[in-house]
Amino acid sequence: MSARGRSTPTVLITGAAGFLGSHLCDYFLGRDWHVVAIDNLLTGAAGNLAHLAGDTRFRFERQDVTKPFVIDDPVDLVLHFACPASPRDYLRHPIHTLKVDSVGTLYTLGLAKAHRARYLLASTSEVYGDPQVHPQPESYWGHVNPTGLRSAYDEAKRFAEALTMAYHRSHGMDARIVRIFNTYGPRMRAGDGRVIPQFITHALSGVPLPVHGDGRQTRSFCFVDDLVEGIHRLATYDGLAGEVFNLGNPHEVTLLELADTVASLVGSGLELVHLPMPQDDPARRQPDIRKAQTRLGWAPTVPLREGLRRTIEWFASVTPARDWQVSA
Repeated sequence: MSARGRSTPTVLITGAAGFLGSHLCDYFLGRDWHVVAIDNLLTGAAGNLAHLAGDTRFRFERQDVTKPFVIDDPVDLVLHFACPASPRDYLRHPIHTLKVDSVGTLYTLGLAKAHRARYLLASTSEVYGDPQVHPQPESYWGHVNPTGLRSAYDEAKRFAEALTMAYHRSHGMDARIVRIFNTYGPRMRAGDGRVIPQFITHALSGVPLPVHGDGRQTRSFCFVDDLVEGIHRLATYDGLAGEVFNLGNPHEVTLLELADTVASLVGSGLELVHLPMPQDDPARRQPDIRKAQTRLGWAPTVPLREGLRRTIEWFASVTPARDWQVSA
């Protein structure tokens, strides 16, 4: 992307203090972009960005995107990644979740339009709901309960996609959409309720791993380094206006297999406690990434066991736990 006469382009990242947003800040700074980071710290953590405080190319603004705001700096790219992303968070903050993906999307689209900037919306595999098509291609419309507990997140993202495409069609904006499948890695919050942080923190603490249902439901887990590379390609490659891309790892595992891998890496015995299934929890989730492979030349490269090893090491470094050792 060009910076329109300036030597260095600028990206504005909402949700920048979150797990994924903070890694995007690192990635773009590592490629010599200026980064304007926006977050209200509802679920993000200032500590995720503390290491960037001395970088003159980086600026953080504490701002709620559901309220009007202005950015005076030139902006070449807007990445709208603000939103509670874990079930525990969006069930705790359902109205704010809906506002971030409606009003917040409207404000960030307006900002991108005013700056004539490219726009990338962070959507989610949750738009497919409990899918009846497997694996899920971008052409699949989904199977979503519009009034269930998860609807505050699922339908918010579906509305955000519709609003983004309306701006693309009505204003000729270069807008793209990424549907993100399960992603994991360092800087995930221990208590956010997602399965990998739960399994890791329980294993490190020597307590049984919580498994919803019988554990035979499947997920596909993508390491964060792979994901941010795909996001960068989708955000910066030309000729993709109005496009929707799945990004995730197509390698499908059951939650029982995931639990066994985590336990073996931590060096603990596999003890499980089975819990009731959450409402509308999908039985299977796997991305069809053929479009990303063909158009972006992208596919994940970090094997699950290696990504989990790196993630466990990070959790162990920041979380008080009993003595442990990651197995090879």
